[in-house]
Amino acid sequence: MAGVSQSAVSRVFTKGASASAATVQKVKKAADKLGYRPNVLARAMITGKSHIIGLVVAYLDNQFYPEALERLSNALQAKGYHILIFTAPNSSDGIESVVRDLMDYQVDGIIAASVSMSSSLAALCAKAGIPVVLFNRGQPGSGLSAVTSANVKGGYRATQALIDAGHSRIAHIAGWNGSLTGTDRQQGFEDAMANAQLTPFAIVDGMYNRDIAAAAARQLMSGATSPDAIFVGNDHMAFAVMDTIRTMGYAIPKDVSIIGYDDVPLAAWAAYDLTTVRQPVNRMVEATITTLLSQIEGTDTYLQTIEIDGPLIQRGSSRLPKGQL
Repeated sequence: MAGVSQSAVSRVFTKGASASAATVQKVKKAADKLGYRPNVLARAMITGKSHIIGLVVAYLDNQFYPEALERLSNALQAKGYHILIFTAPNSSDGIESVVRDLMDYQVDGIIAASVSMSSSLAALCAKAGIPVVLFNRGQPGSGLSAVTSANVKGGYRATQALIDAGHSRIAHIAGWNGSLTGTDRQQGFEDAMANAQLTPFAIVDGMYNRDIAAAAARQLMSGATSPDAIFVGNDHMAFAVMDTIRTMGYAIPKDVSIIGYDDVPLAAWAAYDLTTVRQPVNRMVEATITTLLSQIEGTDTYLQTIEIDGPLIQRGSSRLPKGQL
């Protein structure tokens, strides 16, 4: 219909290929009339490259992940890649099913956000030539590159801020102890307490779950003696902790200081005004994409574990260090 060769049509629909303005106009006019769109998957069978990246995330109710996935998606699209987003339960069967689906789509690479992958599944991806980068979840021994915040340092920094403010009865509602993210932040908490010669008031596994964190806060504040500060393993749980404590009649930070981890947008809202450790999302996204694309392009194929430090953002949910009063 356009009156040009098949190769000319291909050039019109191939990003970066050369075609004259007249050819482009004729081909696109014919394509509009026919309702034609290039078949990306068919092209991938010929070229071996789909320019599709699979993004896998365990859950989206935590504000951190929609924000992070939006930034990952925008940055990848700017590099000419299309995005497929899947959610997967944090179980071996769930993630395996999703990864096999992504392999069926001929993805060029996979970013797994806070999901664990078995060594056999990692080996399957490697055999298929599909690089995988873990985002916000380290996994030693997996053979996969990972990009996280400096979680041990962040947990230490949050706890030290509470100690410097004069608190001594400090509890920790931790993230899921089945994830390195949660255990690393807890390790930072325990290290800071030990260095200050303080005994943790309590350590509770909050499972990165709002309801569990709220129940833990209620139990902590219902005893004969209650904590005067709580470091919570992420902001998602910290909001539930703050809501619960307030409904019990306690004032924040007068009666108890609260510090979270992530610095999601809601943390800055006046209703919460949450002191929190900021995850440097932009730098984490940049490092993740650089690592993944270098593996896809074959320029760097070695294993990398990248930890990016983030600052404590002091707001109104915790007392200031004594020297800053």
